[in-house]
Amino acid sequence: MDQASKMGARYADIRIERSKGEGFILENGKVEHIAIGTDEGAGVRALVQGTWGFYATSRLTTESVLKAVELAVRLAKATGVKIAAPVRLADVRVVRDKDVVTVKRRIEDYPIEERVKLAKDCDSTMRKVSSRIHKAFVAIGADKLLKIFQSTEGTQINYNYSKCYIRVEAIAHAAGLTESVSREEGGTGGIERITEPNVIEISENVAKKAYALLKAPTPPVEKLPVIMDQDYVALLTHEILGHPSEADRVLGREAAWAGVAWWKGMLGQRIGSDLLNVSDDPRIEGGLGYYRYDDEGVPSEEKVLIKDGILTSHMHSRETAAIFGVKPNAGMRASSYRFVPLIRMSNTFIKPGDWTFEEMLKDVNRGVYVVGNKIPSIDMRRCNWQISAQWAFLIEKGELTKLLRDVTVAGTAPEFFKSIDAVGKDFQIRPVPSCGKGDPMQGLHVGNGGPHIRGVATVQGTRGV
Repeated sequence: MDQASKMGARYADIRIERSKGEGFILENGKVEHIAIGTDEGAGVRALVQGTWGFYATSRLTTESVLKAVELAVRLAKATGVKIAAPVRLADVRVVRDKDVVTVKRRIEDYPIEERVKLAKDCDSTMRKVSSRIHKAFVAIGADKLLKIFQSTEGTQINYNYSKCYIRVEAIAHAAGLTESVSREEGGTGGIERITEPNVIEISENVAKKAYALLKAPTPPVEKLPVIMDQDYVALLTHEILGHPSEADRVLGREAAWAGVAWWKGMLGQRIGSDLLNVSDDPRIEGGLGYYRYDDEGVPSEEKVLIKDGILTSHMHSRETAAIFGVKPNAGMRASSYRFVPLIRMSNTFIKPGDWTFEEMLKDVNRGVYVVGNKIPSIDMRRCNWQISAQWAFLIEKGELTKLLRDVTVAGTAPEFFKSIDAVGKDFQIRPVPSCGKGDPMQGLHVGNGGPHIRGVATVQGTRGV
């Protein structure tokens, strides 16, 4: 950092990382893919004459890191022109701290052979449900990360993270029809993130539901009340509330690659019912999006994005915070030292209300209860959306009746969010192991969720019988 300042950088920072990842995929009792790898290196950002330069090296020697600093500064200077809108950084306090994830049981105390055995137990449980279970799929991953962040301003933070996650999926097939059901568990922490949930019972339930869907009808096209479970709410929150909250997207900086935000210029305006409250909070321990400091060394905090249906704030970097004239709120992360940080979600969720699920059902004469999520289809503004569910139930006179397959819910963001008339108290954060953003693409762990919610939307079948 001293070298960066001497070379003319107004600001610079460095992330030095050492990571280890272990993961495998098991299909029908056989390990089809296994990967154990380590990586280490340093990524350097330098701000010179109002523009950024970035360079990364995979060699952690003094010579290589100082060369990376030199090249980051040179890249920033390489524009050779005066920037019309030079980068400004909002002020933050200097921090010297450690960020260590709480672990009940270390990953290394549960060797990969034991994890494979757990996966095989899940696999055999799914395939025992029925001969119609065409494929059983289990994936388990475990990651550890040591990181040091330091800036020319004097901030230094040591990170020690570990994360574990598991995905089970059952695919049933009969008479030309294929149905799949999956479930993910995991979060920051130790191996307990995949051993404390009853993944054997989860696997059995996944297979039973996939088999049952083979005989289920598809829904008619109809606009009606829809109750969404926490998994469905997780994807809806991720795509329609989380991504549009990223300030770089609001500013149009991702327009050519990933689109813009449907609520651009609407800060302070109503975008949902007064029951809609949305936050992004990295401090939730156990969530896959947990961290106490982002990759600019900014202390994490709850970002209240929507309060009582009013759009109140966005997720910011120090740069976008300066543009909007607000305080930075720790929104910057990179998937590794190899990449420049971007504004990313952490744990983004709809806050709980005071309804029980039974109370939500009781009020519905005819509607649909959707469970789980599959595939989103969303326009470039994240406004018009269709998200398919893993399965659904018809609601008739306040009771769950027919099981439905191939269900998609479609809506327009402001119309749907203003229609929300019930928010549950049964809050959950669900793991999302890979959220993609950027070019080159950066896959990053996040958490999303909320409670059951009820609104009005169009329900339709994904495909015919």
